Amino acid sequence: MKIAVDAMGGDFAPEAIVDGVIQASAEMPSDVTIVLIGQQSVINAILEKHNFKGANIEIIHADDVIEMGEHPTKALSQKPNSSIGVGFKLLKTGEVDVFASAGNTGAMMVGALFSVKAIEGVFRPAIAGFAPQTNGKYAVMLDIGANADVKPEMLAQFAELGSIYCRATTGEESPRVALMNIGEEEKKGSLIIQAAHQLMKENKKINFIGNIEGKDFFKGKADVIVTDGFTGNILLKMGESLYGIMAERGVRDSFLDGTNYEAVGGSPIIGVNGNVIIAHGASSPTAIKNMVHLCKKQVESKVYQKIKEALA
Repeated sequence: MKIAVDAMGGDFAPEAIVDGVIQASAEMPSDVTIVLIGQQSVINAILEKHNFKGANIEIIHADDVIEMGEHPTKALSQKPNSSIGVGFKLLKTGEVDVFASAGNTGAMMVGALFSVKAIEGVFRPAIAGFAPQTNGKYAVMLDIGANADVKPEMLAQFAELGSIYCRATTGEESPRVALMNIGEEEKKGSLIIQAAHQLMKENKKINFIGNIEGKDFFKGKADVIVTDGFTGNILLKMGESLYGIMAERGVRDSFLDGTNYEAVGGSPIIGVNGNVIIAHGASSPTAIKNMVHLCKKQVESKVYQKIKEALA
């Protein structure tokens, strides 16, 4: 297995990225190689600084860097030899099994759509997040930012995509799927949410349990939480803020630890023909280490192939 990581993407790149990859490499089995993509001399200098002597890290040189504030489409077209551009070339040709970056989220989304492309039958790929639950598990939530505006059919498909992802990665045979709403009643919410509820209710491929409210977000009521990207992004970042506030007050708790973005390390793009992981822009070495573990888990789950089979 080859896990490609953008060494130049992120607020604290490349130091934090390379540091995290070094940590992850020590925990990977011998058949896993981590491919760092970026400016070779810079990466080598950091590896030497950490006195890295392992053999399971490779470097592929990329001249350019897509900065966080750049326009995604323009940057990808103007910088084909950027670390993100090279990463998607390697993924498209099958030279790596997964590509991950803490860099420009828009460029990662556009790059995925233009290189490996959306799976046939997928209306719009979604970014999935992981919400810690009071039962010790994580709920898969989608979308968390790729699609701020949605149609009922998209939400209904997010339910199916999330269900397949949950089954493939956790082994949960019949994941409980819930729709985030302002009330549990079937007729609550916007016209879009009400229409999506009916579509999900009629879909025999998912275990739809109905609506949940914001107060249920962490309560372990669902394995898959469906929402639009605008709401999902706010919910997930609200959870992250809980960790920051409690840490500042000296409060430590296993549940709160799960709300820390470092705990999982990344978010997969679900619905494309390949394994693509987006990490938090402020990723620390610990977050990057956990992102690499998420990459390995996703490749092993063969989730995008299972989505293709389900939609064929």
